[in-house]
Amino acid sequence: MLLVLLTLQLLFTPLVCMDLTNCPESSNDLVVPHEWYQSGDLLIGGIMSQLLYIPFKNSFRRYPSSKFPTTNSRMVTKFYQHVLAMVFAIKEINDNPKILPNVTLGFHIYDSYYHEKMTYRTTMDLLFKFHRLVPNYKCSPSRSRMAVIEGLRSDVSICISDILGLYKIPQFPYGSLDVEQREAVHLPFSYHMATNETHQYMGIIWLLQHFGWTWVGLFAVDDDRGERFLKTLKLFLSQHGICLAFIQEMPQKMRLNDWTEITNMLSKVYVSFKLSKARVYVVYGDTQTMILLITVTWSLNEEHKELKSVGKVWITTSQIDFAMTRLERGLDLSIFNGTVSLTIHSQEILGFQKFLHIKPERTLGNGFVKTFWEEAFNCVFGRLSVGINKCTGKETLETLPGPVFEMSMSGHSYGIYNAVYAVAHALHALYSFRSKYQSVFRCKSTGFCDPQPWQLHQYLQGMSFNNSAGETVSFDENREMGAGFDILNMVTFPNDSIIRLKVGRVDPKSPEGKKVTLHEDLLVWHQGFNQTLPLSRCSDACQPGYQKRKKEGEQFCCYECVPCPEGKFSIQQDMDDCYSCPEDQYTSKGKDQCIPKMINFLSYEEPLGTCLASGAVTLSLITVLILRTFIKHKDTPIVKANNQDLTYALLISLLLCFLCAFLFLGRPSKVTCFLQQSAFGIIFTMAVSCVLAKTINVVVAFMAIKPGSSMRKWMGKRLTISIVLSCSIIQICICTVWLGTTPPFPDMDTKSMTTEIIAECNEGSVAMFYIVLGFMGFLSFICFTVAFLARKLPDSFNEGRFITFSMLVFCSVWLCFVPTYLSTEGKYMVAVEIFSILVSGAGLLCCIFSHKCYIIVLRPDLNRREQVITRKH
Repeated sequence: MLLVLLTLQLLFTPLVCMDLTNCPESSNDLVVPHEWYQSGDLLIGGIMSQLLYIPFKNSFRRYPSSKFPTTNSRMVTKFYQHVLAMVFAIKEINDNPKILPNVTLGFHIYDSYYHEKMTYRTTMDLLFKFHRLVPNYKCSPSRSRMAVIEGLRSDVSICISDILGLYKIPQFPYGSLDVEQREAVHLPFSYHMATNETHQYMGIIWLLQHFGWTWVGLFAVDDDRGERFLKTLKLFLSQHGICLAFIQEMPQKMRLNDWTEITNMLSKVYVSFKLSKARVYVVYGDTQTMILLITVTWSLNEEHKELKSVGKVWITTSQIDFAMTRLERGLDLSIFNGTVSLTIHSQEILGFQKFLHIKPERTLGNGFVKTFWEEAFNCVFGRLSVGINKCTGKETLETLPGPVFEMSMSGHSYGIYNAVYAVAHALHALYSFRSKYQSVFRCKSTGFCDPQPWQLHQYLQGMSFNNSAGETVSFDENREMGAGFDILNMVTFPNDSIIRLKVGRVDPKSPEGKKVTLHEDLLVWHQGFNQTLPLSRCSDACQPGYQKRKKEGEQFCCYECVPCPEGKFSIQQDMDDCYSCPEDQYTSKGKDQCIPKMINFLSYEEPLGTCLASGAVTLSLITVLILRTFIKHKDTPIVKANNQDLTYALLISLLLCFLCAFLFLGRPSKVTCFLQQSAFGIIFTMAVSCVLAKTINVVVAFMAIKPGSSMRKWMGKRLTISIVLSCSIIQICICTVWLGTTPPFPDMDTKSMTTEIIAECNEGSVAMFYIVLGFMGFLSFICFTVAFLARKLPDSFNEGRFITFSMLVFCSVWLCFVPTYLSTEGKYMVAVEIFSILVSGAGLLCCIFSHKCYIIVLRPDLNRREQVITRKH
């Protein structure tokens, strides 16, 4: 039968001494690998970053000895779950008759101690060691290592690939790998169980933007990984308007018994905590980084009690897990309450927690279980030491706090579980293909037909299957599973236990805009925030009505707030600039919103419009009454002496002038705008031309009575008709040109008034408007001049004095109209024009016809021919 060797190599990182060549002699025991072996037809090998050993000689004198025993090695027991996840997956496959029937999977799990030398040595052991190590020579040809599941850190995968790549053995790293490193280092035979870090950056930026955290502190491991993370994250942060308050690099290698190094670290972290306004910290590194940070913050809070009550939000990346060794047991984790973690996506696997009910005596071949058990339960097997409990083997994993061991499957364990199944499905496909074409192969020896690791690649690249959790497992074109990240919220308790709640997801396969989901109502914050949304800003938010102004010499997240300029507004917090309202709106008093402008026009309903309309009606009625009086007394001397036809024409013109005022009232329309100025100009020109004809007629009549005067031929209706018609026709031509080229039209003036829109008639051509007024003024001036010169003619024939007064009133009104009209806005411009029309027309009506009406109505005795002749003589 064929033997599949599934080897899981565990990588252990010394916290104190990373370089084994410089470690104390007491660390020599580390070169004896911990391993767990189980035989099978085929072995799947793995090299993982799982367990963390910490060798050191002297206990750290600042910590109580009860919390820091002086033994010389420690283990991160929480990562033992990774080993068990692999064993559980293999057990499920072996118990399942539907996959790889008649084939038993085995495994070989090694520990490489997070060190390059040990990684290479363990890889060589995995491939070639049977009874003794002979590099590049298989001492046991019947055992095939079909795949390797390897560690959390990318540098470990690179080391392993240097050897495995020579034999084209599939690798399954279950830790995330940044894109830049993957492009720089070619890993042709790797199948990544975790999503690359680009989507992790996206999740971090989304969280910061979602909660408005723009002032962020950053803790990063001081190595190549941390440098790449800082380079990439800085770019993302600046692109999304987020600033770094500080960057604190955490050493990858640190001796806990080096007092100077610890003091320097404490002082740097204290400055970051105390002096920075940042309340949100992003932590990038690995579990060793987090353990160091837990130790430093605990020491810092013991020395500076006031920092305990200061709320903080920690955001940790997928490489980090809240794990503790025996050194950190009992340390206060309350400062990390409310931590938001991005972890490799996982699902609970049915039966896994039941499988975790392990007993030390039942795990034959497991070289890790004894160390794990003693570390996890703080006990020893065999002879007792003073103050140390004896391990009974009946302890249960459920009683362990979360930082020591978790019963729920972690993201990395989920990746390992899926990796084992991926290998099994690829092997199953390979066996199915061979059984289908068995007659073709007809192997003479079983060794020739044994499956080889390189043969799995064609089946792995296009593989897709559903795991026992119901999720689809497949690899994309970059050989990544791409399941994304879970967003977890950590809640701590006084008994050192923690609960991590799944509150969201970063899913690269979701549509744009839905790649990140968050259940905000499930989030628990640090008690210092009193369950209100934490704030982390360099400057307080600028409220609506204000805009940001950058402070010189500081980052763009540090600014001051200044009110918006006049006429501009801001409706959101932290606006870079204030904006102008749309033309139909204006800014509120607080400059925080736009208010719709009211449409302004001179309506009949308002008092001013009512008064002007009433005045126009009254004057129209008076004019009609005067016209009726003159028609009724048309045969009387005073009516005949004033040229009946001109009198009637003048009264009708004045009546139309008063009525044209109604064209200016109400909301402008196309018809009223088209008619109002031209009708006003033509009608008033006709009225003024009638007055001019009257004046000239008086002068001609007086001059014609002189003996031998040649003016007699000008007497009669022809002169008056020609004057009225010629003046009116000239004005009609001007208005025709105006209406034919640039006619007036309804318009909305949104700029003249701040809070109102003026509904008005746009003249179309201002020049034509003033030409119409100018021609009317020219006629008025001629009429006034002639009347003024004729004011001393005999009274019986003379209307010059009254015409002089009437034209004086008329000209005064229109001379005052021009500056008043230009200095007003909105409906008051219209009111000024209506008022000028009514007053000027009333001046003509009063000055020319009042004394005549007085004589006709109240003094009929003066309205006789004898009286006129007597006055003449």
